[in-house]
Amino acid sequence: MVNSTPGDGAEETLDSIGRAVGQLVGMPVLVVAAQPPEWPVVWVNTAFTEVTGLALEDVAGPAADLIALSAEDGSGLHQLQDAVLARRATSALLRLRRAGGDWFWARTVVTPVTAEGATEPSHWVAGLVDVTDQVDRDAAVAAEVEVVRRETEDLALIGTVSDLVMDLDDPYGLRAIAELLGHRVVAWAGFYVDDDGLQAAEGVDATRAVRTSGRRHGRGAPGAPFVPRRGARPAVDDPVQRLLDGEGEAHLVLDLDTDAPHEPGTASAWLAADLRARVPGGGVGHVAVLPLPGRHRVLGLLAVVPRPPAAPDLARPAPARGGVDERTRTILSLTARRVGLAMENVRLYAREHRVAETLQRAMLPEQAEVEGLDVWSYYAPNVVYAQVGGDWYDVVQIAPDVVGVVIGDVVGHDVEAAAAMGQLRSVVRAYAFEVTEPGTVLERVDQLVGGMRIPRSAGLVLTTLTRRDPEDGGCPSWHLEYSRAGHLPALLIRAGEVVLLDDAGGALIGFGDGRRRTARHDLLPGDVLVFYTDGLIERRDRALLDGLAALREVAAGATAVDAAGIGEELLARLADNPEDDIAVVVVRVPDLTDTQGHGGNVRSRRWQLPSEPASIARARHAVLRTSHAWELGDAANAELVVSELVANAVLHGWGRVTLRLHDTGDGLRIEVEDSNPTPPVATEGHPGRIGGFGMRIVERLADWGWRPSRGGKVVWARVRPTERSVLDGPGPADAV
Repeated sequence: MVNSTPGDGAEETLDSIGRAVGQLVGMPVLVVAAQPPEWPVVWVNTAFTEVTGLALEDVAGPAADLIALSAEDGSGLHQLQDAVLARRATSALLRLRRAGGDWFWARTVVTPVTAEGATEPSHWVAGLVDVTDQVDRDAAVAAEVEVVRRETEDLALIGTVSDLVMDLDDPYGLRAIAELLGHRVVAWAGFYVDDDGLQAAEGVDATRAVRTSGRRHGRGAPGAPFVPRRGARPAVDDPVQRLLDGEGEAHLVLDLDTDAPHEPGTASAWLAADLRARVPGGGVGHVAVLPLPGRHRVLGLLAVVPRPPAAPDLARPAPARGGVDERTRTILSLTARRVGLAMENVRLYAREHRVAETLQRAMLPEQAEVEGLDVWSYYAPNVVYAQVGGDWYDVVQIAPDVVGVVIGDVVGHDVEAAAAMGQLRSVVRAYAFEVTEPGTVLERVDQLVGGMRIPRSAGLVLTTLTRRDPEDGGCPSWHLEYSRAGHLPALLIRAGEVVLLDDAGGALIGFGDGRRRTARHDLLPGDVLVFYTDGLIERRDRALLDGLAALREVAAGATAVDAAGIGEELLARLADNPEDDIAVVVVRVPDLTDTQGHGGNVRSRRWQLPSEPASIARARHAVLRTSHAWELGDAANAELVVSELVANAVLHGWGRVTLRLHDTGDGLRIEVEDSNPTPPVATEGHPGRIGGFGMRIVERLADWGWRPSRGGKVVWARVRPTERSVLDGPGPADAV
């Protein structure tokens, strides 16, 4: 049964329509006459009325009015319109309204009907299939997929943030996290660190106060850091200060509008002014601000400019002006918590490192000055372990004619290792002054360490050198005694031959069986002793015995005639890529009867100079006087070298400057120490300025190098013996 309104030729038309929709009796169908622009509805079936609640008299009239009244999905309507104008069948998904006002989804199939012999369709038939349940199921599945997709993206983002906070000691670690948030979550993000003042963290050392701000990079940040008022209640409301104090909301929205200024002198006013200058593009009215919580206080702030929503989500409430939606707020909160805890962990580690380094450096001795012996020492912790190691050495004058040398290694690279090293050094020193014989000293150390319960194992070599003056007034001789406790043997170099001092071995300190042996040797003039820790020879790609063989080979081939020169040769050949701490002590017995002029190689002088320009002239005079006293010949080149080295220490170093001069037998060795650990670099000068060629001058006149010291670095130069100064002009070699 159908509802119809036949017009002229209606019977023939309805026959054609009946044949077209004969198979669709159970489907809602309506027929529209092809009479633009009204396109009147002329026929509906019973199924249409049952599904929509609309009879023919309810929908009779222009089809456009019916569609405009009942349809909501614009894309489906445009698809139908395009198909009708192109005179082709199509299918579209429409959201339609029933007579009672509720909505349903219908798959609408539109087909033209053309009479026999005609070229244009006379009617259009539209069949409807109610697919509301299917659409709802598909929408639910799509929503679940979208939730999973967003959660996966969020987890991946948080994972990336977690990876970045592992490198938060990188000065630009916070900036990398901010750039990630700005790329993935918000329109812009920036961190502020509250150390000695609130300041943008565009280049921050997370271990301490702000080191480099965006202002220093020309970003236009205003003014100095803001110093929050700790514990003082401001007279006016200051929401940013409350956030820094750990009070109030989990986040706040900061108004940057110029017509709503914050009270001058408050944290809110300072932050708003800084953000106006820092956020790119300008015109930002509101910024969301979150705290960076540590364990005990807020360490800084995270400021973000939210992205405008791409399309309104009717199922979710819109965020407040300048605020962020729930998903973004969750990501930002997790990021802020991770960054805050990571910053605190980095600072705790840095504080522990500074304590360990201070403790360790306070316990390491200065370069020893021992009468009658040429002594050189070196210590460098492995930079992988943040300048803290367990190696140590000691050179001490036990008695007027007895010198003690100790070198040892405590397992570990932390405060506990440094503390254990300090305890052992003090114990060994105390017993060495009382007993002197190395084996007996280590027996007592074993007993005491067992009661002290030192948690770290350690090995060491204790050596004493006793001077024996001859009755006939010749060269004094030295008697060597040593005992080893689980440490590598020292080397004795004599006339190019290397002997391992591997007797008197024993277990690690604290694990002895109650009896330690002492080995003895008589030393001859010119003999060299080399004490070292395993960092000098141990590498992952070779066995320890192979490293020891390499050390013996280098030591046997050393060409230097002074302890410092031999030590520098060992480091240059063996310590180019160390994997652990290194400690080295070189002791040389001088040969005072050497006719080649090497007998005076133990002559040395030392000056402490203030870090001021006047010290440069004092150093030059010291070199001239010393060269004349030691009869070293023309000192013009040495004067130029010491002038450049001391000038660098005054201009670029920290603290007092130490100048040492050594007679090596084949020239003058100059050492300049300052407290700046940064090594010197030979440059090609400063573009557009005078100067910058100092180390180039040194290279022309001397062999030079540098080494870390207890308080900074030592730059050394061995002036080549020559009678011609660089000021005299080029010679034949210079013309090559």
